Amino acid sequence: MEQTEQNFTCPYCGETISMLLDLSVNGQVYIEDCEVCCQPIEIRYSVRDREVAEFWANRSQ
Repeated sequence: MEQTEQNFTCPYCGETISMLLDLSVNGQVYIEDCEVCCQPIEIRYSVRDREVAEFWANRSQ
């Protein structure tokens, strides 16, 4: 499995979060809790040519 590190800002507390994304898939959508404030963050990303093409981290509904 090929991975890359992605840094982003928590949409709740504003802290910088780091996570590993799987580049062997075309993209994913899932919920990840912030490691600082524990609020649910909806993660969406797409992969093109083994690189992250788009990335979103939004408050979960």
